Amino acid sequence: MRIADGLEIGNGAPLAIIAGPDLIEDEEHALRMARALAEIAAQRDVPLIYKSSFDKANRTSVESARGPGLTRGLDILARVKEATGLAVTTDFHTPDQAAEVGRVVDLLQIPAFLCRQTDMLVAAGETGRAINVKKGQFLAAPDARHILEKVYSTGNRDVMLTERGATFGYHNLVVDFRNLPRLADLGAPVCFDATHSVQLPGAGEGVSGGERRFIEHLARAAVAVGVDAVFFEVHDDPERAPCDGPNQWPLDRFGTLLDTLLVIDRCVRPQS
Repeated sequence: MRIADGLEIGNGAPLAIIAGPDLIEDEEHALRMARALAEIAAQRDVPLIYKSSFDKANRTSVESARGPGLTRGLDILARVKEATGLAVTTDFHTPDQAAEVGRVVDLLQIPAFLCRQTDMLVAAGETGRAINVKKGQFLAAPDARHILEKVYSTGNRDVMLTERGATFGYHNLVVDFRNLPRLADLGAPVCFDATHSVQLPGAGEGVSGGERRFIEHLARAAVAVGVDAVFFEVHDDPERAPCDGPNQWPLDRFGTLLDTLLVIDRCVRPQS
């Protein structure tokens, strides 16, 4: 799957990383985070796509932080691309947003709760951009073939599927690592979302909780199984993040985590 010039995911390409703060807070913070992540990735020669959301449209409470909105958020992501040279991605929430978002980002992300929405998938496909669809917490891995078929119907085959855990009763997710090869069997690149997989949906006081300490364990396991990309939400001060703080990995520990994952990846990735 081609993301941008010189950047591909899957089909034997190196392990890719998608990372950034959950929510776009302001331009200064986005640029600071992007530059730090770009440096960490460059030191390890790891392809990195910067991710942050312009709108958190599915928060638990009406009082939860939403972000700067479509227009301002895309302006900030465009500045990140210009200032760092990184490819960027963000999620969108309605079909009419797809074309505008696609003019800025290199990878369109479809949220898990919207993964079966035909109009969303077709609108994303019609942009011609690469697409990352997060498999819903409610969806069996083999059923993701219908997601791919909907996008493929537009002629766009640059699609990746992301595993982010499955609903396990109330306020809990579990990761069935059998889903990673099952998704790969469908023929698309596979990403593992290591941070949303530790989420405890709605378990806080009007917000989602999370168990950050398990992020590194799940990420190691996913790379050992064999994935094409790993997704992390990373923040320089997770405890003060306006959204999903318990699920975000600390920036000052991100390089060390990547080092471990790259060692595992070298052990399991087929040698050319």
